[in-house]
Amino acid sequence: MLVDLSYKDCPNNHYKKGLYLMTKMSTAFMGLMTAAALASSGMAFAAAPAMTTGGVLTDHKGMTLYTFDKDTSAGKSVCNDQCATNWPPLVAQASDKAEGDWTIIKRDDGASQWVYKGKPLYTFKNDKAAGDKTGDGKGDVWHVAKP
Repeated sequence: MLVDLSYKDCPNNHYKKGLYLMTKMSTAFMGLMTAAALASSGMAFAAAPAMTTGGVLTDHKGMTLYTFDKDTSAGKSVCNDQCATNWPPLVAQASDKAEGDWTIIKRDDGASQWVYKGKPLYTFKNDKAAGDKTGDGKGDVWHVAKP
């Protein structure tokens, strides 16, 4: 909408000034609402569920992620109960979305778990600090996850 800013032909200049201000405010409001809609529509990108640190995959706290050789069926974790207490799964939130090499499975306990290149991911309860890899090689079935 174009607005004449001259005001010279209008006996009531306050009317045109008000119309001009209302048009400007409406345009600004529409821009703000468009930005908010884009941010909430999924066009905002979420962070990857893990990162690479020192050649291994880690969670966002820097804790080493592991794979379990007994997880042999696609889309299935066999680490449950006490195993899952010792090797906590890398949990996916309900709002998380699979993308590329990253998929999400539903565990027997109903929780969602991140999977990288077909392998469910876990942390290890005995790793106490970021960068610890005390679970690597445990039982010859646990291995650090690598990108």
